[in-house]
Amino acid sequence: MTTDESLRPRPLVYAHRGASADFAEHTRAAYLRALAEGADGVECDVQLSRDQHVVLLHDANLDRTSDGTGPVAERTINQLRLLDFSSWKGVRIPEEYGPRSDQFLTLPDLLDLLRDSGRDIGLAIELKHPSPYQLKLEDRVLEVLRAEGWDSRTSRLDNISITFMSFSPDAVRHLRKAVPPEFICQLVDDVNVAGIREELGLGPLTGGAVANVMKAAQLEGERIINDCEVGIAGPGIGYVREHTGTVRRWLDSGRRFRVWTVDAEKDVALCIGLGIHEITTNRPAQVLAQLQPA
Repeated sequence: MTTDESLRPRPLVYAHRGASADFAEHTRAAYLRALAEGADGVECDVQLSRDQHVVLLHDANLDRTSDGTGPVAERTINQLRLLDFSSWKGVRIPEEYGPRSDQFLTLPDLLDLLRDSGRDIGLAIELKHPSPYQLKLEDRVLEVLRAEGWDSRTSRLDNISITFMSFSPDAVRHLRKAVPPEFICQLVDDVNVAGIREELGLGPLTGGAVANVMKAAQLEGERIINDCEVGIAGPGIGYVREHTGTVRRWLDSGRRFRVWTVDAEKDVALCIGLGIHEITTNRPAQVLAQLQPA
């Protein structure tokens, strides 16, 4: 580590969907493990159930991370609570992290866990789009937070510092109406047409159309960061590797940086060298250990 690097404060470490390398993402066990490991903050993705509860799930469909199937938005909160969201990971959950039936979380459930941590903690909320409820997702998240006691001016709720993020420029612009820009993160990543077609199982024409929409969102997201319309830039680690010059320029402009998903030692080292402020990782204990001074 150079002298300049040694003078910088270490990056804050956010647990990506909890300690999701160890336990199923977004579960009680994953978040409790992240807190036990000393993560500075946690990250979550939010969707709306059919009856408008804010639930912690990455995918719009239930198939990958539960024993259910079909859209999240078509299930009520009570129906979602009956599903198993942890067994797919294939790991035993220690008793102190709760039974399998308690692993599914809503946003208020996560807030309770963070309050109980007994220390200052960060919470990064990603609003997932496209959503069948469109920008009602943002409105409902803010409504839930206000009911819990969130102060929009400081974006704090008791011991929790809250920031908001999305890949959707429309969502970011909508959030700016109610949230100071320093607490909003515009997420960006490179759009790969072939990768999108394969991931979504789309044909050339449909896949290309979807990719074009996503590329337009990427360019608009980059413009939002360029024009300093938000306080936090949120590129993926692949984007940081491929666009180091752009990243350095944004850093020099005063943007705060949150980079995801940083698991490899060489990528942690890259973030340290660039002066990245926040690292989001599936492996908070491993990253925190690497950040300890020699």
